[in-house]
Amino acid sequence: MSAPQLVVHRDKELMAQAAAARLITKIVDAQAARDHASVVLTGGRNGNGLLAALADAPARDAIDWSRLELWWGDERFLPDGDPERNVTQARKALLDSVPLDPSRVHAMPASDGPHGSDADAAAAAYAAELAAAARPEDHGPVPTFDVLMLGVGPDTHVASLFPELPAVRETERTVVGVHGAPKPPPTRISLTLPAIRAAREVWLLAAGEDKAEAAEIALSGAGEIQAPAAGAYGRSRTLWLLDAAAASRLPRALYPPASP
Repeated sequence: MSAPQLVVHRDKELMAQAAAARLITKIVDAQAARDHASVVLTGGRNGNGLLAALADAPARDAIDWSRLELWWGDERFLPDGDPERNVTQARKALLDSVPLDPSRVHAMPASDGPHGSDADAAAAAYAAELAAAARPEDHGPVPTFDVLMLGVGPDTHVASLFPELPAVRETERTVVGVHGAPKPPPTRISLTLPAIRAAREVWLLAAGEDKAEAAEIALSGAGEIQAPAAGAYGRSRTLWLLDAAAASRLPRALYPPASP
């Protein structure tokens, strides 16, 4: 478990730009060290804002997109191409504009896919896909992701792990179907906390006043069942990337004065 580090930016636009620059560096370094890089994407306004900033970053061409493995932390269980699906939004923000290898883009199954409306079967299939990509040196049923990004919800949820619901309590499976989510759509697919913790680095993104209470709760020692964001951490680094509004309820001592 890595203790959380905080970086607070002036506003959400600067946060997105800085996070995009940070991600470019991480991907390039991973590709230099291990030939490929593995990143888990997140949806929501902050995840999509980061992808849009990455699309506009001149340094994006430093990435060898053909050697980038992309996964998702969660997905809305809707038909393929639905505008509310995270993968649809990611394609619009970035993915359709860069030369990715389609075989390395691992979208979660859609509700009109081979598993039909069975979210649990779709989750099991994604777990099997992760397991097939894991190497012996990963020592587990999922790859050791270089960076796994998560948006933080106002209720402290991350991915589709909501407070007190069964998915956040899962300790054996790496991917689960989520039923009865408190925000639409109610049916989703999500990585579990054990899968999230397989990442080298976990980045939690929060911007806006509506995220201030969630950040305060998650960083104040709350339990992961009540505050799932508190249970999301990386093997070597856990990084909270916030704007000033989301950090407004945190003690200034939690983050360095040099944060822009």
